Amino acid sequence: MELPNYDLFVLAAGAIMFGLFLLIKGGDWTIESAVFIAERTGLSPLFIGATIISFGTSVPELFTSVNANLAGYPGIALGNVLGSNIANILLVLGATAIVFHVEGRAKDLMKDLVMLVLATAIMVYGMMAGVFSILLGLIMFGILVAFVSYQYATNTLVLEEDDDDDATEGIETMGMALLILLGGLAALAIGSEMLVKGAVVTGTIIGVPEAIIGLTVVAFGTSLPELSTCIAAARKHSVGLILGNIIGSNTFNILSIIGLTAIIKPLDVDPVLSGVQMWATVGVTLGFVAWMLAVGKITRAVGYVMVTAYIAFVAAQYLVPKMVA
Repeated sequence: MELPNYDLFVLAAGAIMFGLFLLIKGGDWTIESAVFIAERTGLSPLFIGATIISFGTSVPELFTSVNANLAGYPGIALGNVLGSNIANILLVLGATAIVFHVEGRAKDLMKDLVMLVLATAIMVYGMMAGVFSILLGLIMFGILVAFVSYQYATNTLVLEEDDDDDATEGIETMGMALLILLGGLAALAIGSEMLVKGAVVTGTIIGVPEAIIGLTVVAFGTSLPELSTCIAAARKHSVGLILGNIIGSNTFNILSIIGLTAIIKPLDVDPVLSGVQMWATVGVTLGFVAWMLAVGKITRAVGYVMVTAYIAFVAAQYLVPKMVA
């Protein structure tokens, strides 16, 4: 007996919400336990910030994109990355600027911004080629590893500013940390599966391409860790963590998430994403880079404009047919 569309929609929405909950909690547990383990094994705070904070907040996107591609939904896998990068800049950074004035010096951000632009250029190349091959995935991930190693060696990452004494609160032993890490990874795996399946069913019911669901609903959900991290950093006036988290996460999203997803299975580009959606991602990224290099600060007024622009972008995906044609 087939369920009516309304019942299916309710079940799918429930799967999406529960999947998002598991992704957020799983991401938190993974980051907390990984920070504890890294500190206990003698890794420097700089290296912890460079790898765990930036990559850790991108873990939900990674699990979701890999799972979606393996399940045969490459549109969700790639749309998730594009949408997350747009959401991180317009929504996350915009909302953070409303809470706290964000300002950074061009010379401190230059290397990270250049790498973000390079990563975005590689993404455009792959999308225009129509597929991210295993070889391209290996190259992308190799570039990321080399860049993180270089940043670690030159000791210039802006993430050093944050010194969160509460990051591992509640974790007392290595055994507990490993148990929480395994629980976090399990939550991420289950949450990503529920989110992908719920998103596919929702898109089918309302007649929206899976790529657009990935670009909006899935991307918004997987960007929540960045939002919570940046808001918390804003309350502590940790500007370095705010900007480092956004720039680092967007770079990781492209080079690690698309890269690793393609390494596991070649990632085909959904034609729906090759037009306005791709260039919107490029435009938002380059606009952010140019603004930070030329102006260097994001005021509350600019934050409101950014959040409004994000809402308009998402609404346009559903209200303007040509954008999803």
